[in-house]
Amino acid sequence: MIALPGCGPRLVTGARAASGRRSWRFGFLALAFALVAGAGAADSTPKAAPSAGAEILQELKRFGTVATLLHVGAHPDDENTQLITYFARGRGYRTAYLSLTRGDGGQNEIGPEFDEKLGVARTQELLAARRLDGGRQFFTRAIDFGFSKTPEETLRFWDREQVLGDVVRVIRQFRPDVVVTRFPVPPGSGGHGHHTASAILAVEAFKLAGDPNAYPEQLRQGLTVWQPKRVVWNGFGSGRGGGGGLSGAAVRVDIGGNDPVTGEAFGIIAARSRGMHITQGFGGFGGRGSGGSREETFTHLGGSVAEKDLFDGVDTTWSRIAGGEPIGAAVAAIIAAFRPDDPAAAVPALLALHDELTRLSFDPLVVEKRAALDQILTHCLGLEVASRAAQPEVVPGETLAVTRTVNVRGRLPVTLVRAGTAQVGREVPAGGTVTLKADLSIPSDTAFTQPYWLREEGAAGIFRVDDPRLIGQAENAASFPEEYVFEVAGRRLVLADDLAHDEATPKGVRRRRVDVIPPVALRFPAEVSLFGPGARRTVSVEVVAARAGAAGKLELTLPAGWKAEPATRPFQLATVGERATLQFEVTAPAQATSGRMTAAAMVAGRRYTQQRIEINYPHIPLQLLQPSAKARLLCADVAVRGKRVGYLAGAGDDTAAALEQLGYAVTTLSGADLTPEKLAGLDAVVIGVRAFNERRDLTASVAGLWKYVEAGGTVIAQYNRPNGLRTETLAPYALSIQGSAPQLRVTDETAPVTVLAPEHPALTTPNRIVKSDFDGWVQERGAYFPSSWDQAHFQPIFAMSDPGEAPLQSSVLVARHGKGYYVYTGLAFFRQLPAGVPGAYRLFANLVSLGK
Repeated sequence: MIALPGCGPRLVTGARAASGRRSWRFGFLALAFALVAGAGAADSTPKAAPSAGAEILQELKRFGTVATLLHVGAHPDDENTQLITYFARGRGYRTAYLSLTRGDGGQNEIGPEFDEKLGVARTQELLAARRLDGGRQFFTRAIDFGFSKTPEETLRFWDREQVLGDVVRVIRQFRPDVVVTRFPVPPGSGGHGHHTASAILAVEAFKLAGDPNAYPEQLRQGLTVWQPKRVVWNGFGSGRGGGGGLSGAAVRVDIGGNDPVTGEAFGIIAARSRGMHITQGFGGFGGRGSGGSREETFTHLGGSVAEKDLFDGVDTTWSRIAGGEPIGAAVAAIIAAFRPDDPAAAVPALLALHDELTRLSFDPLVVEKRAALDQILTHCLGLEVASRAAQPEVVPGETLAVTRTVNVRGRLPVTLVRAGTAQVGREVPAGGTVTLKADLSIPSDTAFTQPYWLREEGAAGIFRVDDPRLIGQAENAASFPEEYVFEVAGRRLVLADDLAHDEATPKGVRRRRVDVIPPVALRFPAEVSLFGPGARRTVSVEVVAARAGAAGKLELTLPAGWKAEPATRPFQLATVGERATLQFEVTAPAQATSGRMTAAAMVAGRRYTQQRIEINYPHIPLQLLQPSAKARLLCADVAVRGKRVGYLAGAGDDTAAALEQLGYAVTTLSGADLTPEKLAGLDAVVIGVRAFNERRDLTASVAGLWKYVEAGGTVIAQYNRPNGLRTETLAPYALSIQGSAPQLRVTDETAPVTVLAPEHPALTTPNRIVKSDFDGWVQERGAYFPSSWDQAHFQPIFAMSDPGEAPLQSSVLVARHGKGYYVYTGLAFFRQLPAGVPGAYRLFANLVSLGK
């Protein structure tokens, strides 16, 4: 992996060495500093850890080429990880994956995170994948809004011009020679509107990136035009290409082989990389890779036609850079003389090479190569730095205890000039270690940790990012960058590190960047508070102390027409982690409406609104989100029948919380509870999303559910996926969800809904369902509708479809079984209920109330 300035070593010569100061230039120079893939916090080794001789030799070979490839797809997991591995680790080319979205609209196979929280987790999964396959990672601001059947719908939702501009920006930043799309352009189809749209935008951006009239604001911001040599489509599967409705020139490339450093097959490394997409159920891919040949086809989409190789006609050597030919010759000589058993022997030649690099005129690639050479030099010297904080979190205005450690594992001494802000001026001998302790004062105006794309409220299809320099980056820069200055043979070498905390986990020590937090965190226990018109009910807010002695007042900010009593509530928390639940009496307006309320705490004259959300999985770094503490207020006329409901969790949803807002007492169930005796007294049982995919205790238990229904109970089963079912028995009567998933769904959340059984109690009792109950739905109507069912027993309730398609009648199927009701629904209640959609609450209340 190549470290860039700001994230790795930097050698300073001449007048710049005398001052030791950074010379930042907005545009390419500053942006290049951020283009590091895999510099994420999950790597617990120091940034400048020494490499084995074979790895350093491979770094030198990578330094000797200037070829660049950009791979473009729509989502996390779309990328061809073996393609990335082959070009990044095999050929040593600068290789990156541009995912247009962060996967926010998908499903989570391992936890409850959805939407932007899921996007944060998948961002880190992609970074973990790139650490394995050697690529870099970029994103646009596009939001994954779930499955889309057409690219036209996708591009309308995303704001085509803005997302296209983001792709152009990444091309101008990264400056690829070859762009490879993962999906075809029309008349081909990627099987998903997002997929096909990613290819469409990649081809358009390929043409526009070199046009000075396209997105001229990027040029004013410091970027320059860049025209790649060609854009191609990587056909699906080994040995396959063309197809997809496309025809034209194609080239075949064998992307098989073995890693030159580890000897592992590219296929095995690629499988481990793909296996990092654990939220998508790909954790088992790590053992599926194979070696040997893997020939893939690349179909021409634009630019110069390749005949034998993707880089036909591309000068991949230093000769393409003005004045760079001597650099190439010098690198070749260093490689020829390199001794893997004594990397330090190459230091004099590397220093001379660096002097040559400083004579080249400014070029973004040269800037990056200087940083790469500094990294090689650091490894040859065996220099290692580590900046560790005594705690993982800090409040603005506090002092943070820091330990800075320098190791020289090579055979040459170096002089440590400065560590952080401390002037040192002492020699570190070969094999020596220097440890320095200091207190770091945190400015009172330091911003709280929050992913940059979530700092502001975005539009429906695109995140809002006010600083254009951040667009494209995978994650935030470190909150507390550290810098070490060394002197080597009269030159200054600058190593950058991130201040981090090493925390113990059940699987060992995990490195975590230091996060900036407020002294208290706020949380609404209920994401949605449901009121009847004019109703008064208690709203709770939880205050958690991040620091001892936190005291202040809490207030609610409500929409017009809503009232809260009292205006403020005092709190005083003596110890770290102490919690207080403060209650307000909130009164809804007389008419149906909705809005949001925000909690704010006043502590020592400062106002804090942050809640605390941790995304904590062992395969990625802990992620801390601190958005404003908000909850949805929903004033709607919703009636219910019954009092007690059982809830059998699936893959994770907020249905239980929604049932509580409806006024039900909710009992959490397990498979062992699904007997008529244990379910007695429950008015209904609700099954969570994908329970038949996730739970191992249903196969032997569903018969008990059917008996419960037969005796007069009501069961509502929410959607499941056709693949990976743990039991084929989904209902007391024949019902199948096997079939083409894209066709058995309605992705248009505004799709018209036709009532098929207007007097069925699901539509009349206790709420009369009307057309307006389907207004305001989010992302989709539903997915994975049944493909066939026992028509003698199941009653379809609605018909709906996406534009131009035949109506689907299985979004809600209701069967009488004995004295009770069994409901199977693919409607996306798991999205609508947390979003506070009034009609979804009314309809769901009717389903739970069946038979009452």
